[in-house]
Amino acid sequence: MNTNGLSNPAPAPSEAAAPLARYERVKEHIRTRILSGEWRPGDRIPSEMTLVGELGVSRMTINRALRELTEQGVLTRFSGVGTFIAEEKPQSTLLMIAHIGDEIRARGHEYGYSIMLAAREAAASDVSAALGLAPGASVFHVVCVHRENGVPVQLEDRYVNPEVAPHFLEQDFSAVRPSEYLFNTVPAHEVEHVVDAVLPSRADAKLLEIGADQPCLTLVRRTWANNVAVTFARFVHPGTRYRLGCRFSSDSMQRQS
Repeated sequence: MNTNGLSNPAPAPSEAAAPLARYERVKEHIRTRILSGEWRPGDRIPSEMTLVGELGVSRMTINRALRELTEQGVLTRFSGVGTFIAEEKPQSTLLMIAHIGDEIRARGHEYGYSIMLAAREAAASDVSAALGLAPGASVFHVVCVHRENGVPVQLEDRYVNPEVAPHFLEQDFSAVRPSEYLFNTVPAHEVEHVVDAVLPSRADAKLLEIGADQPCLTLVRRTWANNVAVTFARFVHPGTRYRLGCRFSSDSMQRQS
């Protein structure tokens, strides 16, 4: 059979394995031609009848193979036009920025929050360093407490670079949360998350209505837009009331590894 055929050399006894179904062999044949570079994204592949002649299998087998490869995103089929190698999709590592109010409401619980501080102030050394600003630079500072069914579950302590969000403090934070305003106004191109288990400061414990000896999970987030720091925020969660987690697919794990 020619090199486009599906016949394979007989394996040695130690290599024997259950043979692939014919449609799976067709799929492997197509993938091989894509990986070799013979067929590139956007190329139109031969018609079903041409593949029948090349591969020596039924049209039903070809149709099933093409259908499954289309469902898997390898091919794109257009009725009356033909079947094409799917264009490569951009891939990125996603680090989700979750809005706690949306999460709480999704659980069917009551959400509320209070702004404890909204001011412009000179940045402390750790804040200016985190935002890439000169020592003592002017920054926006907000502190708010998020509640689930009236119970504090998160303390948000956020600093914002005025250069990228000059109208931040002009917002009515009773109508829009600080995180929502930033998310919609200055979309983050890069995000850094660091989580630590800590004991709360006395001030944090008071705002969260917990004892100073109660362990908390603290998420520190920095975001950038066009390589300029946007925000430096600390989110403190009482360990007995809240937990941090995520769900992702094995595909996303492979992309991030």
